[in-house]
Amino acid sequence: MSLAVQIRQHGGPEELQIVDVAVGEPGPGEIRIRHHAIGLNFIDVYHRTGLYPLTMPAGIGMEGAGVVEAVGEGVTHLKAGDRAAYASQPPGSYCEVRVMPAKCVCKLPDAISFETGAAMMLKGLTAQYLLKKTLPVEGLQPGDHVLFHAAAGGVGLIATQWAKALGLRLIGTAGSDAKCQLVRDNGAAHAINYNTEDFAARVKEITGGKGVKVVYDSVGKDTWDKSLDCLRPFGLMASFGNASGPVPPFAPGSLGAKGSLYVTRQTLFTHIATRESTQAMADELFAVVASGQVKIHIAQRYPLAEVQQAHRDLEARKTTGSTILTL
Repeated sequence: MSLAVQIRQHGGPEELQIVDVAVGEPGPGEIRIRHHAIGLNFIDVYHRTGLYPLTMPAGIGMEGAGVVEAVGEGVTHLKAGDRAAYASQPPGSYCEVRVMPAKCVCKLPDAISFETGAAMMLKGLTAQYLLKKTLPVEGLQPGDHVLFHAAAGGVGLIATQWAKALGLRLIGTAGSDAKCQLVRDNGAAHAINYNTEDFAARVKEITGGKGVKVVYDSVGKDTWDKSLDCLRPFGLMASFGNASGPVPPFAPGSLGAKGSLYVTRQTLFTHIATRESTQAMADELFAVVASGQVKIHIAQRYPLAEVQQAHRDLEARKTTGSTILTL
């Protein structure tokens, strides 16, 4: 048996209930893992509220780290006793023990703790595909400006440090002066408090009126229109989340008027669709963390029993960096 968080209907944090569930043996292509720490992400909120609907009853959580207890037939990259971490579908990481697909589970280097592993996989792999794969048509070179919304969050702080390591001049937005200072402390060239400044006007000022080559946006509805105004001709609007709500429909013709812009909607799970791609991305993430170029900031820890409060704080923008659930 394992303690696990389940929802029986979509709704608020009060729907998150801790229950006892039976955990069996792993089948072909599966492992059983005992968690030491669990990652909290905004996609968990989307699953809970029904923005991304689930079949009930449903587990929650996409990220965790622990020790492999057993492996099923055909699993060759892991064995019982291995330290491991993952960002993976289906949801269900909010638990003590689970059986899950092995494809996206990676062996965790000894130099990286379980807590760091649980805090970095989904967010770090997201930063990796954004900065390395989701690129404007003209590419990115050292010295280029990029705009990254919610830069004080888990993905944002990793991306800010990684962008600096790549020689990019990242402009980060955040919702308070304290968060902006955190963004600057982690290597951003500039930080903009979007609650007190017009970020589009400020971006144009910073770039001498040229705009940025790419905007990375997990906020969605509230930042969309002005983000398009931040782009230089042939720039890329890279949407990868909806923290403020989904982006409403827009006229494609407006992209031409604003400079023949490109728009893409990315999701991590397309990038980690194969064992090979998952491992290659994870190897890059492990290397940049082990080198010290990217530090994983775990700013909040909640016992699994306080999962409802963790969701409330995440939605209320009270968190910075990464958040984990502890066991």
